[in-house]
Amino acid sequence: MKMKVFETKRLVVKSLKSRDKNNFIELLSDPKIINPIPQSILSESQILDKFNENLNLEWSDLRRESYTCGIFEKDNPEMIGLCLFLTNDENDKELGYRFRSNYWGKGYGTETARGMIDYYFNRLNVEKVAADVNTKNIGSAKILEKFMKPIREFYNQERHCMVRRYIIEKTDWIDQQGR
Repeated sequence: MKMKVFETKRLVVKSLKSRDKNNFIELLSDPKIINPIPQSILSESQILDKFNENLNLEWSDLRRESYTCGIFEKDNPEMIGLCLFLTNDENDKELGYRFRSNYWGKGYGTETARGMIDYYFNRLNVEKVAADVNTKNIGSAKILEKFMKPIREFYNQERHCMVRRYIIEKTDWIDQQGR
């Protein structure tokens, strides 16, 4: 049984199992998915190392600085995306997500971002959540702007792009949910 981290109306975020390997590889190697992030292309062995380090997560693993879980539609056993729980360079908890391209445009990014923010504040009890996005990744920027405030832009040397950092404070999230 996969460890369920959280669920939304249509999605379940849970630990990776060995059967998710091919979809994981696609999510870390398909240029259509990687280029908008942008992320450097990893070797097959690097991808498999990342997969193995996030395979069969236990609740105690959720204390790590970063970990990755799979995103699944409730009635579909096939992994459709990745939910990345990160810690940024300012030691803030950061959200990340990506989907296989045939699942784009269905509102899953918005649903996942909302679920992740809620999880960070209500389950992990953090006070602030951040997200970084390539300024050319218009789709992800629009999703983040629904919930978070842009605070600054900077050039990311490693990824060779302009990045916009968004944040939301727990008190602002509580206010948004009350509306």
